[in-house]
Amino acid sequence: MANLRLPSNLFIKLLLGFWLCSSVIIAFVSLLPLLQQSHDRAPLTPQLQQLLVRASERIQDHPRILSHGFPVSGRPMRQPPRDPPVRRSAPFERASFYLLDAEGRIQHTRHPTRALRKFILMAEEAEQAISHQFKNELFFGPYAFKVNGKAYQIIGRLPDHHPRPWFFFFADNKLLTAAIAIFLSGLLSALLAWYLGKPLSSLKRSAHALAKGDLTSRVSERITHRQDEMGQLASTFNTMADAVQSMVNNQQRLMGDISHELRTPLTRLQLALALARKKGQHSEELERISYEALQLEALISELLTLSRVSLANHENKRRLGLAESLSQVLDDAEFEAEQQGKHLQVVVDEALQLSHYPKALSRAIENLLRNAIRYASANITIAAVLQGEQVVITIQDDGQGVPEAELEAIFKPFYRPDSARDRQSGGWGLGLAITQAAIHLHQGSIIAENLSASRDKQQGLKLTIKLPVS
Repeated sequence: MANLRLPSNLFIKLLLGFWLCSSVIIAFVSLLPLLQQSHDRAPLTPQLQQLLVRASERIQDHPRILSHGFPVSGRPMRQPPRDPPVRRSAPFERASFYLLDAEGRIQHTRHPTRALRKFILMAEEAEQAISHQFKNELFFGPYAFKVNGKAYQIIGRLPDHHPRPWFFFFADNKLLTAAIAIFLSGLLSALLAWYLGKPLSSLKRSAHALAKGDLTSRVSERITHRQDEMGQLASTFNTMADAVQSMVNNQQRLMGDISHELRTPLTRLQLALALARKKGQHSEELERISYEALQLEALISELLTLSRVSLANHENKRRLGLAESLSQVLDDAEFEAEQQGKHLQVVVDEALQLSHYPKALSRAIENLLRNAIRYASANITIAAVLQGEQVVITIQDDGQGVPEAELEAIFKPFYRPDSARDRQSGGWGLGLAITQAAIHLHQGSIIAENLSASRDKQQGLKLTIKLPVS
């Protein structure tokens, strides 16, 4: 026989899940009264029939009992000496009896119990003598007989605690049963929601990571192997992520290849300029060509650096002290700041270690420090602390800052804001792009924010880098 499989359609899964959940609870609650009724109600047994017969014969033999009031019990009554003794059994001694007239009215009692009234209705519906077990008592009857030409019916009662199945407890406690049914329904619905929501959460995390620049983020195979729309969506997402990663990598390789190929004619141009100078040829045009060639050489070098950092194909990841990796960068930055009459404060714990690419991270921090020194008024600070499983590096200056609308755009390649921190540097807008690529290479993040603002100007820029320790 073929193995049963869940339907592959997500709509059918949702329909069957909620439908079965509701149906099971409704069926359980609805069947309880029927199960209880079939368990507690039974045809009248010969023993109970005999008790009713004996009680009716006693009344027929001693009509005066009718005037003493009901209900009567099977216990002996005071009888005149002329009356013969009545033989009684143990069940008869414990039994109580209730008398009904021809119209069904209960005789000699003004306040019949709820159980008695309920049993009378059950007997009328059954149209025959029955027995019914209530919680602590057993009713049986009715049995019809006549006294002095008048029709009567007699119903018996025995105090009896009959064990019942545990689930009948719910039938006697309807509010508790409703509360438990609501709880179970919520629990089953929560399990179904978890089953359907877990792959969506995984897909959301993967999409968020991809949007943040982690091109290796994929949905797990356990979800892609699902035979429903969720699995198809996960597989489609992974296919899309593969295509995006391939396109980005191809673009970065193309940029690196083009930059590398441009160096050949550039080298020939510089060689020709050197030969011209050697021959004693000097003019403003040659000096201009020489200057532009140097600019082009610097631009190509930056593009190659960006390509290498983005593709992470130039070094291996190592676990080193952060201060050790940045020692040369920090020394150079302190010297440069001193030459410009500015102060660089370094707060980096010597014992702080993490797994990183030394050259890529050094280049990223170097770019940030040079920018901070260039635009600071007097003070620059770099600090690194351990926060949980992350190393947080902050670099801030007391310069003019960046307009709020451009804080995210400054990390884009070739982007230079139209502000004081812009074209006076003569750069191409690749420094911060290289920094961001290096930080993403470490699975980290970088954000820029202005420290404080006044009406006239910003009061410095703060860059925060978060890197995982391992």
